[in-house]
Amino acid sequence: MVGMTDTATGANTSDEQGRYVIPGGEFTRDQRYIATRITADGRDGYPVEPGRYRLVVSRACPWASRAVIVRRLLGLEQALPMAVAGPTHDARSWTFDLDPDGRDPVLGIERLQDAYFARFPGYERGITVPAIVDVTTGKVVTNDYAPMTIDLSLEWTAHHRPGAPELYPAALRGEIDEVNALVFRDVNNGVYQCGFAGSQRAYEAAYRRLFARLDALSQLLDRQRYLVGDTITEADVRLFTTLVRFDAVYHGHFKCNRQKLAEMPVLWAYARDLFSTPGFGDTVDFGHIKSHYYEVHRDINPTGVVPAGPDLSGWLTPHGREQLGGRPFGGGTPPGPVPPGETVPAIA
Repeated sequence: MVGMTDTATGANTSDEQGRYVIPGGEFTRDQRYIATRITADGRDGYPVEPGRYRLVVSRACPWASRAVIVRRLLGLEQALPMAVAGPTHDARSWTFDLDPDGRDPVLGIERLQDAYFARFPGYERGITVPAIVDVTTGKVVTNDYAPMTIDLSLEWTAHHRPGAPELYPAALRGEIDEVNALVFRDVNNGVYQCGFAGSQRAYEAAYRRLFARLDALSQLLDRQRYLVGDTITEADVRLFTTLVRFDAVYHGHFKCNRQKLAEMPVLWAYARDLFSTPGFGDTVDFGHIKSHYYEVHRDINPTGVVPAGPDLSGWLTPHGREQLGGRPFGGGTPPGPVPPGETVPAIA
């Protein structure tokens, strides 16, 4: 999620909160990320080493939430410690305002941009999360969120917990990649194309693509429990992080309002199934999610007023998806309790 650049053009902006909507234009995500990889063989100069790196996230951000969920499912909490930035930021950077004195206790910095500038002085693109920082140098390694979670599955295997699931199994990778591409284009990024559209035409085109894809996913998930195969995979993680924000943010704030998620029976049950699965709902902070979108996107919500709703208790109702079969963790086991210091507020 971009913190310091104009998300429609990538150009620097002097607006206090950043600028997200270009009048008359279509939202285009700046996808120029730091492509360095952390691998078992260290081919990019950054070998997998437990404790060497720090995963920087915001619980508000759907792209960062992917990494939070995968890290927990695989049991990488000790090998890859996590820093949580606050839910809001200004046009320059995410900040560590949740920590004492507003400074990350390990990296010793107040703003994530400091880690970016340490490696790339004058870095001009978005200061985004998730990012992985090399603690030994204080320099950002990567913010390339799409391969980041794949690498956690494939490159960090020596540090996975016993019973960790296969989220990117070899036999299903082609199908997972295909589903991920469609979901990204029409759903993950599609909600932003609705919300940041600068014209009626751009908005309505994105709106049609979004709900056509949600309808197709509903048809698929009406007959199978998970998107690919009979276990949770990377594809489910990527769809979940958008669905869990849908009613709280995207339905109203981004005008994705044909229906609420709670009014789409199959997807609502599917999302609740995942939410109740250890590693998913126990990483979600609805307060952070709402604070970010409604307070930061001032060109959409000028007052910064954060809605009191929606009622979240529905997330805890029975979903009935067990009847479709499937094994959430395949031959593995659920992750253990959330580590101290990483808990999120429970739904009342």
